Amino acid sequence: MAEVRPLRGIRYVQDTVGDLAQVLTPPYDVIDKEAQERYYARSPYNSIRLELGKEQATDNVLNNVYTRAAATFSEWRMQNVLRQESAPCYYLYQQVFTHGDQTYTRTSLLARVRLEPWSTRVVLPHEHTLAKAKNDRLHLLQACAANFSPIMSLYDDPQGRMRRLLNQYSTQAEVCVVDEVGEQHLLHPVTDAQQIALIEDFFAQRQLYIADGHHRYETALAYRDSVHEQRHELSPADAVNFVLMALTDVDDPGLLVLPTHRMLFGLSEQALSELSEQRLGQYFTLKLLDSEATDEQVLAQLAQAGREQLTLLLATNEHRWLLLLNEQGRRRMELSEHSAAWNRLDVAVAHTLVLEELLGLQKQDLTAGTHVYYTRDAREALQGVQAGTVQLALLLNATRVQQICDVARADDRMPQKSTYFYPKLITGLVINPLW
Repeated sequence: MAEVRPLRGIRYVQDTVGDLAQVLTPPYDVIDKEAQERYYARSPYNSIRLELGKEQATDNVLNNVYTRAAATFSEWRMQNVLRQESAPCYYLYQQVFTHGDQTYTRTSLLARVRLEPWSTRVVLPHEHTLAKAKNDRLHLLQACAANFSPIMSLYDDPQGRMRRLLNQYSTQAEVCVVDEVGEQHLLHPVTDAQQIALIEDFFAQRQLYIADGHHRYETALAYRDSVHEQRHELSPADAVNFVLMALTDVDDPGLLVLPTHRMLFGLSEQALSELSEQRLGQYFTLKLLDSEATDEQVLAQLAQAGREQLTLLLATNEHRWLLLLNEQGRRRMELSEHSAAWNRLDVAVAHTLVLEELLGLQKQDLTAGTHVYYTRDAREALQGVQAGTVQLALLLNATRVQQICDVARADDRMPQKSTYFYPKLITGLVINPLW
């Protein structure tokens, strides 16, 4: 099963950079141009220069975003901006955050994990990847030979062994950072040799599930293979055989998955006519919601119904319907050529029965942005329909963590925009060198 090892991590030197909150960023895939500019301005040592540097009009083979990241990474190590640990260790990493009116603490273990191809079933994926994003990350990896941000992965711990081991470090944070949105990031190295051995033994009996970071995992595999090809041989202990992960218990109380809702536009009148009560009634039991109900009341009804059976919410400019999957809808999902775990996903039902079967959208329509916007803000979706900026909104309940693991175990892949683990892991707190 999984081979999980400690690492000699590279970390910022606080005496050099000052407040760590000024030098850390979210991962590259949630940073837009405006945020990139903001992080550049925040500190000359901000990790944006490593994770997602600025492109320049004069970029060429020898001077580009990747070579500049590598030069900066080297300079910072020489200038004592970054320093490598003297001995290998694990890191307890906790994120304290608020969503809605509730405060959560998500606990992870930062470690390096031996890369395995999907075919070995040691590390399990649940989504497809895109070539463009992988090419970008591969160029960065080839230039810098380091993981700047961890992949988020999950593991099963029904007896709570790892939970009990890590709890003893949870009140001893060596580092406490409060980021720009008020979330706390707590870090504490685990250096005790006996504890390190227990951790290695625990994970040797576990499969891992990728939660967030499929592109970076496949990129790490490609990088390892390219290094092997160049050298013609590779020691099993070589650092390129490993990747940085944040490992989280599937039952961790701070593990929060948010839904991503669908807003539809540019649909023909003929397509819209297919969402009649009669047609929807083939696959769903319909419940018309009170037109006077507030957005909060509507969302509460969606959540309540979803606890008992698979339920979607369809909002048009005239009505708001709860769509409760009926027996005929379940039978139709069994024809999907996917696994039973996939067929039970809210997002799979939404795509298969509503977007594809009834509205006639093709899979490329769902990825190309021709008819669908995606949002994690349910109120934005509902208000978009009310304002007439979109024609329909299809709201979902969050995918449960166990459902994600079930799909991964079935060797299946979830539809696009199925999961959003909140919040993202921070970048730059611990860097994993691949040498």
